[in-house]
Amino acid sequence: MDNLITRSMAEHTRLEMIYLADNQQISQRKLIVMEVNDKYIRAYCLLRKEVRTFKRENILAIMPEQYSKRRYLH
Repeated sequence: MDNLITRSMAEHTRLEMIYLADNQQISQRKLIVMEVNDKYIRAYCLLRKEVRTFKRENILAIMPEQYSKRRYLH
């Protein structure tokens, strides 16, 4: 996961992620990574259309957008 996120940030490519929020809601997000540290990822979220901070430990799955052919969550 770390290499994918770092490469995405360097190449400005979109990622698609399945994320578990603190309130236990699962969401599917498309994002562009801006910053990364040990605990958080700052990214532009295409769903919310704003910069958001995501906890790394709450990321359930992440993949390059081009490989995601169907939505797993509604």
